[in-house]
Amino acid sequence: MTKVAAVTGGAQGIGRAVSLAFASAGYDIAAADPDKEGGLELVQEIRRLGGRAMYVPADVSKEEDVERWFKLIREDFGRIDVLVNNAGIMRPGSMLELPLAAFDEVLGVNLRGTYMCSRLAARLMKEQRSGVILNMSSTRALMSEPDTESYAASKGGLLSLTHAMAVSLGRYGIRVNAISPGWIETSDWQKASARRKPVHSERDRLQHPAGRVGAPPDIASACLYLASDQASFITGQNLVIDGGMTVKMIYEEE
Repeated sequence: MTKVAAVTGGAQGIGRAVSLAFASAGYDIAAADPDKEGGLELVQEIRRLGGRAMYVPADVSKEEDVERWFKLIREDFGRIDVLVNNAGIMRPGSMLELPLAAFDEVLGVNLRGTYMCSRLAARLMKEQRSGVILNMSSTRALMSEPDTESYAASKGGLLSLTHAMAVSLGRYGIRVNAISPGWIETSDWQKASARRKPVHSERDRLQHPAGRVGAPPDIASACLYLASDQASFITGQNLVIDGGMTVKMIYEEE
């Protein structure tokens, strides 16, 4: 029996790396992403690897898009073993001036979208008596830069949603965990037309005790582990993957 991984925002950046990692591990992939060009490229790449993939253009803040995606997953694959709630947007701006609609938009994709996808995935997983849900939070749930209130609120909400779902869904054999990436460079993991080579300074690297800026495969590897049987006793947790950046004290130089 081939396992199925569903990935929101699966066409570019971290989502693309996650989709390809699960495909390389033998999973069938169901990707949802609003970018059609990136989505079709992803499917072609997975098929070149010998895998099976489905792409659906979808905005996870829209209930009809989410329901259509899961309907197709059930029809095409008949099951879902892993859901990676990776889709996320940011609308930075001063809270004194940013329209409330922008705040609602960010929470609609990042938090409400995660809840809707998890709800439908859990219904399938309950039938199977097994499944893993992974929510992509952020170190922005724990620390902030100015003018990022909506993003921070959505990512903080994901951490609370994670432990709540872990408690509620554990009775059905479903594990739920969160991953909080730090600085992850995604410019070379975009669709071909938007891809570019990243450039980092020595200062960028030295901000990280690990000695480098993160890359999407760093997150994809963690997703594979948390979805595996080796992690069967881990649920309701948040794994921070940031090269040690959030534990390093930084003083401004004079």
